[in-house]
Amino acid sequence: MTMKKRKIKVFEYVKGLKIKGILAPLFKLFEAILELLIPLIIADIIDNGIKNNDKNYIVFRFIFLVILAFVGFGFSITAQYFSSSVASKYSCRIRKGLFSHVQTLSFKELDGLGTSTLLTRITNDTNQIQTGVNMFLRLFLRSPFIVLGALVMAFIVDYQISLIFLGVIIILSLIVVLIMKYTLPKYRKIQSSLDEVTRETKENLTGVRVIRAFTGEEKQVEDFNQKNEKNTKLQIFVSKVSSLMNPLTYLIINIGIILILYFGGIKVNTGSLTNGQVIALYNYINYILVELIKFANLVITITKSIASLKRVEQIFNVEPSLNFEERKQVEGPYLQFDNVSFKYNENGQEALKNISFSLKKNQTLGIIGGTGSGKSTLINLLGHNYDPTSGRIILDGYPLDSYNLATLRNKIGYVPQKAVLFEGTIRSNLLWGNKNAKEEDLLEALKISQSLDIVNAKEKGLDEKVEQGGRNFSGGQKQRLTIARALVKKPEILVLDDSSSALDFKTDKELRGALSKLKNMTVVIISQRTSSLLDCDQILVLDHGELISKGTHEELMKSCLLYQEIHYTQFEKGDK
Repeated sequence: MTMKKRKIKVFEYVKGLKIKGILAPLFKLFEAILELLIPLIIADIIDNGIKNNDKNYIVFRFIFLVILAFVGFGFSITAQYFSSSVASKYSCRIRKGLFSHVQTLSFKELDGLGTSTLLTRITNDTNQIQTGVNMFLRLFLRSPFIVLGALVMAFIVDYQISLIFLGVIIILSLIVVLIMKYTLPKYRKIQSSLDEVTRETKENLTGVRVIRAFTGEEKQVEDFNQKNEKNTKLQIFVSKVSSLMNPLTYLIINIGIILILYFGGIKVNTGSLTNGQVIALYNYINYILVELIKFANLVITITKSIASLKRVEQIFNVEPSLNFEERKQVEGPYLQFDNVSFKYNENGQEALKNISFSLKKNQTLGIIGGTGSGKSTLINLLGHNYDPTSGRIILDGYPLDSYNLATLRNKIGYVPQKAVLFEGTIRSNLLWGNKNAKEEDLLEALKISQSLDIVNAKEKGLDEKVEQGGRNFSGGQKQRLTIARALVKKPEILVLDDSSSALDFKTDKELRGALSKLKNMTVVIISQRTSSLLDCDQILVLDHGELISKGTHEELMKSCLLYQEIHYTQFEKGDK
């Protein structure tokens, strides 16, 4: 059966933030109510205080305006605090949830998604979501309320002139909707284009030495510029469309102002309106101008955020494809591959074809073959990183797909082909194997992996700093330290995936000698060197995904032509 995982919806991360999410726009609403009162107070000052030259009346109303300003400022600060808190916590939860979800995906899903896509969505997209949530909580109630409130106030002052307000609002709303409808899909394309730029950047930074070795800088710069220009042109095009919002808004509002002043002036002359009321109407239409510009910018930000939200949700909706069966005990050897085949893609060629072998507990298995023969693929199946296309794998009396992933991987200590050290110290890297390991366990693992001399040569010993990617260590040192990290785990199965390729023959021999003395540990060694497999209880010879022969070194030297060819490319004929 396939492991079913409930689809995660990004809105689930709002839990616990709803109260603040309600308070933020609510306080903005209170601020908006106070702001709508200001033009009426100013109109009152003009029509009563200034007209009658009543200084006390003017001062009293002025003090009232100052009080409103301070209260409104308090509401605004409070609303900003709540909206910022909700936005930052929400994006933090999404980023954390997204990272955790990615850790549950199998290698098949990770291969399909790609590193650059995941990086962009965990960083750029979640930041865009944070900005969108913050702006939404601050303005989604305030701006429409100010616009509608200004319309209502205009009706209160003069219902005939308020029809100008109504026409302005309808026209501007249509402009906003049309621009939003056009730009939303374009912003999705921009984010996808950004994925390509990120991928190109990552590949160039990772492979900078190879690029320079083949003098490929100019071509890489040209490729990057093409992708970057494509992204830039798309952004400029969408920005041009979005930029129509402000000038169109100003144009329509200014036409509205002209009409208000014209008809307002006529009504003042006829005595149906006062000067203060005309000023109030002018202020209200300016409120509409300011808030619609804010709302237009909010629409652009929300449009980007919705596009980012959908991209993030796409990752959440990717489910692990690994199959898990009921736990049923099976009789047989400790490790058994029973007619196992595997394809990376449904329509692709088989990476492994009908692989069958068995291994007893605490024995040593060697795997050898040319590049692309399926060695690492076989190990990935052993770690249940992929499901076999057909056949089954038995481990310690149970089908491999009946194990919980944590239980299975606790049994296996894996040393990858490319040695990876994390930024920190030598000690912190070793403790990845077992966070509760004692110092003597660390030193024992270092001794077996032939890396004790590395630590002893460092001034701070185990607490020596490891830079990002372990760049302050040589390739051979990194390989030995990663072997030590796996040994600290004290696994049932130790897998060395060509992890001694950077070691000299002497160190390699000493490492094999130390590993052969280990008890209660099954060792799987992938190597291009036949010398690394001399002491193996069984050696598998792979070629183009097929198991062409198996046996000990001596048996294969007599019966397997490919093994002989590999051996004699490394040693003189007659050597064993």
